[in-house]
Amino acid sequence: MTSLPSSVTDTKKLLLAHGYVTDDALATSVFLALKLQRPLFLEGEAGVGKTEIARVLAEALGRPLVRLQCYEGLDISSAVYEWNYGRQLLHIRAGESGGTAQDVKAIERDVYSADYLLKRPLLQALELSQGGKAPVLLIDELDRADEPFEAFLLELLADYQVTIPELGTIKAQEPPITILTSNRTREVHDAVRRRCFYHWVDFPNFERELAILRLKVPGAPKELSRQLVAFVQSIRQMDLYKSPGIAETINWAQALAALNVVALEPGAIDSTLGTLLKYQDDIARIRGTEAAALLEKVKSEARSLAG
Repeated sequence: MTSLPSSVTDTKKLLLAHGYVTDDALATSVFLALKLQRPLFLEGEAGVGKTEIARVLAEALGRPLVRLQCYEGLDISSAVYEWNYGRQLLHIRAGESGGTAQDVKAIERDVYSADYLLKRPLLQALELSQGGKAPVLLIDELDRADEPFEAFLLELLADYQVTIPELGTIKAQEPPITILTSNRTREVHDAVRRRCFYHWVDFPNFERELAILRLKVPGAPKELSRQLVAFVQSIRQMDLYKSPGIAETINWAQALAALNVVALEPGAIDSTLGTLLKYQDDIARIRGTEAAALLEKVKSEARSLAG
């Protein structure tokens, strides 16, 4: 298990060594969350690398990753724990033959023991921490869950513990490294925000996205990578249904490299836009004359910088 980084610079180096290019602000937020053992709430557009940072942290620190994917209707039985009612019923029926009052009381105690508990991600993360190797707990896309679910998280985020009425309070010996993400499809309640460090993860600037691309797709020609990143950055300024994320930039570069494209040209753009944009209305808007105009703008700006 790798030790925690001792500075913001070490945090950046650790993440970079495992394929995540970050800026100083995000590295500072991650370092403080690790140092002070506080949850980190990452908010931003889909595709900017919020989920990836939890995966990379788990890999870099040698910790297990426990992921709770949020969705509409998520409740405590799916997120924290649930009693194994089938096993409880079998145990009760097996003990009915005894018939004494003592047997009945023993059965009642038994069926609400840890042996009959189904442990969901939040409880799993706390119990993994008992072994001295706290996991990375990812609570992904919290904004997709219903608002009442957030109330279940407050005890966990404040004290790294959950209370099960039949068993009592289960507390982590070492707080899990907790990352929450939101795509901001709705506002997350202030009570959750107060318990976390907060960072807005924006789309990367040109230099950072180019560095990401060269790290993830090293086989792509240098000129193609520069043109591609500039083209994507221009597209993000437009009013699209869904702006392409970093993952889409990487996918597009991989597709163009596989087609042996060494520089952007209108035909290659039109035939591969489906790897960059995921909605037909956006593709129809960009394809053709708009793509050619954007490409000419990208090339013109590159010539100006070169001159």
